[in-house]
Amino acid sequence: MAKPNSYVVLENYIGGQFRSCRSHIDAYDPSTGEVYCRVPDSGAEEVEAAVAAAKEAFPAWSERSPEQRAQVLNKLADLIQANLEDLAQAESKDQGKTITFARTVDIPRAAYNFRFFASSVLHQLSECSQMDHLGCLNYTIRCPVGVAGLISPWNFPLYLLTWKIAPAIAAGNTVVAKPSEMTSVTAWMLCKLMQQAGVPPGVVNIVFGTGSKAGSALVSHPEVPLISFTGSTATARLITELSAPYCKKLSLELGGKNPALVFADADLDQAIATTVRSSFSNQGEICLCTSRIYVEKSIYSEFLERFVAAAKKWRTGDPSDESNNNGALISKEHLEKVRSFVALAKSEGGIVHCGEGVDKLDLPERNAGGYFMPATVITGVSDSSRVMQEEIFGPVTCVSPFDTEDEAVSKANGVRYGLSATVWSRDVARVHRVARRIQAGLVWTNCWMVRDLNLPFGGMKSSGVGREGGRDSFHFFTEVKSISIKH
Repeated sequence: MAKPNSYVVLENYIGGQFRSCRSHIDAYDPSTGEVYCRVPDSGAEEVEAAVAAAKEAFPAWSERSPEQRAQVLNKLADLIQANLEDLAQAESKDQGKTITFARTVDIPRAAYNFRFFASSVLHQLSECSQMDHLGCLNYTIRCPVGVAGLISPWNFPLYLLTWKIAPAIAAGNTVVAKPSEMTSVTAWMLCKLMQQAGVPPGVVNIVFGTGSKAGSALVSHPEVPLISFTGSTATARLITELSAPYCKKLSLELGGKNPALVFADADLDQAIATTVRSSFSNQGEICLCTSRIYVEKSIYSEFLERFVAAAKKWRTGDPSDESNNNGALISKEHLEKVRSFVALAKSEGGIVHCGEGVDKLDLPERNAGGYFMPATVITGVSDSSRVMQEEIFGPVTCVSPFDTEDEAVSKANGVRYGLSATVWSRDVARVHRVARRIQAGLVWTNCWMVRDLNLPFGGMKSSGVGREGGRDSFHFFTEVKSISIKH
């Protein structure tokens, strides 16, 4: 597969064919600030064509056995692995993440998503009950919903797109997907691999464009009964409003303001090393990143000193340099937003120990126009500050002390989000007790980002609606039907 070059013009993929669009929007290389490619500015017309193609393909695809569908998914996984380097290079250039992160996380996981759901769909069980006194046998079956509308974000472009496509088509649905307009290249490359893998025309359709045009048209389409969305809470509210007249099934994986609770008996070496990674990985542009660190007061000073020292060693620079930990943030506008939170913290009396405004980045000349920001650690910010309440989605974390377990849990729960949390303690009773009390869909103890795809993924409160992963994805992408037979 050829690597995409500068100013490549993407096309929509509808009914198994690439189709040009009348208008386009520019997408930028975050590491240079220069235009990277031109993305279709699709709207209702293109979405209508994609939905029609998906509807036409649905009967034949849904009638295939799970084993037959799994064969196609596994072939697609093989092709992603075979093209790993090309895809990783494109993902790094398109999103700003380091080439190392794309090689080791994004693309391998995209392949694994297809492989996992190819297997998972073969091991689903139905329910059965007998009513002997009535001579009835009752059982359930699960049927694919139809055309699934999938909207994926820019932080893990191929990784999260495949996290949606794989279970949807494994369960027998057809798909109309809209990737982020800022990171569309690997989705376009995936379309070529789907042709090679034998994905029938119309089973997967990808329409590129903005949320306000293509996304709104997809969400409000009366013949798209299901929407899976990963992105901001504000956009999710709009999706809920647009889809409400049609009673669509919704899975909304939204933002987070994730806490780490570090107790005095924690393994500090492990806690610091992992929390640096959980705070700053992928430029902090992960919904599961740690943005609030609460440390028991007796070890607060030691933790802060060592944590800041470790954060200063977290290298930010040219994404193609394999020695760097972070690349560039997604856009100029997003960089300015993240910086504004640091400025707000300083205006409220917060102390910036390293990063923005403290440490100067030494960037190559070609990256002078890129959207870079060093790992930033802040203290002295009140729990009510917007810095502690709102999702920043950048390489910024705040550290604050606590006295008691109850106080730590209260602080952890004191935001409108509830996606994930991390607890650091050697006390087995405490970690079970605290994990139960924290309002979050995922709680890690003495680790971070350990993911069994069989387990439910999703958040509480403003962090989302619904769960996906393993059985939960299969249930979301199907409708259950109860059947009673009198014999």
